[in-house]
Amino acid sequence: MLVFLHILGNNIVPIFTIIALGFILSKKFDFNIYTLSKMNFYLLTPAFIFVNLYTADLDMDMVKVLFFCIIYLFINDLLARIIAKIRKYDIGLTNAFKNSIMFNNSGNIGLSLITLVFSSAPFVVDGKTPYLGQAISAQIIILVFMSLTMNTIGFYNAGRASRNLKDSIKQIFSLPAIYAIPLAIMFRFIELDLTTTPLWPTLIYIKDGLVPISLITLGVQLSKTEFNFKDMNVHIAVLARLILGPILAFAFIHIFGFSGVVAQTVFISYSVPTAVNTALIAVECDSNKDFASQMVMLATIFSAITLTLAIFAARVLFPV
Repeated sequence: MLVFLHILGNNIVPIFTIIALGFILSKKFDFNIYTLSKMNFYLLTPAFIFVNLYTADLDMDMVKVLFFCIIYLFINDLLARIIAKIRKYDIGLTNAFKNSIMFNNSGNIGLSLITLVFSSAPFVVDGKTPYLGQAISAQIIILVFMSLTMNTIGFYNAGRASRNLKDSIKQIFSLPAIYAIPLAIMFRFIELDLTTTPLWPTLIYIKDGLVPISLITLGVQLSKTEFNFKDMNVHIAVLARLILGPILAFAFIHIFGFSGVVAQTVFISYSVPTAVNTALIAVECDSNKDFASQMVMLATIFSAITLTLAIFAARVLFPV
C-alpha cells in the first residue's frame, strides 16, 4: 500500500495537478484552444522531436523498440477496425475510435512519467540516476514514432471524415513535425555540432515547454468539452486503451525479449491514456471533437489508478 501511495503521490499527482491548473485557468479566462493547438503542433512538438532525436543514445535495443512500436500500432489499428465493424460506426467515428486507441500520450504524460519514475526511489543509487538515460532513450523512440504516426496517420484518419484524400495529405505535409525527424537524423551525421551553436539554447527552451504546455492544453480542452458519461463508445475506447493496451504490451514485450529498464519503460509507456493530440487533431480537423475530448478526459481520469498499478506491476514483472 505504501508503494502504491508513493507512486501515486510522486509520479501521478504532479501531472494531474498541471492538467487541473489548465482546466481552472481556462474556466476563468477562457483560453483559446486553437491558439494552444497551433503552438503545440507548429512549434513545441517539432522542437521536442528534433532535440531528443538528435541527442538520443541509439543502440540495437532501441531498434527493437521501434519494431515493437510498428507492430503494436498495426495490431491496435486492426482491433479498432473489428470493434468499429461490430458496433457499426460511420467512417468519422471509426477513424476517431482508431486514433483514440492507436495513439497514447507518450509525450505529455509518458515522458514526464518515465522521467519521474526513474529519477526517484528505488532507481536512485548513491544520489545518481543510472537507469534514467536508457529509460529516456527508449521513451524517445516511442515518442518520435508516436509523434510521426499521429501527425500523419492520425491527421489522415481525422481528415477523412470531412476532407478528401488530397486535402488530408496536404494537411499532413503542412505540419513541421514530420520534417523535424529527417533533419535530426541528417544533423547526427554531419560534422557540425549543433549543441555548440547559439541555436541550441533556443531549441532547448522551446523543447522544455512541450510537456507543461501540452498538459495545460489538455486541461483547457477538457474545460470546453460537454461530457456524456453514458456514451458506451467512449467507455469501450477507454477499456481498450487502459486495459487491453497494457495486456498487449506485456505480450509483445516477451515476444521481443525486452527486460529490465527497457521492458519497464515500454510497459509503462503503453499503459498511459490516449494522447492529448488526438483531441487537438479532432479540433483542428473539426471531426468528432466531443468523442475525442471525452475519450481523452475519461482515459486520463481513470489512468490515475491504472497507471499507478502499471508502474507497480512493471517493477514486479520486469525487475532491474
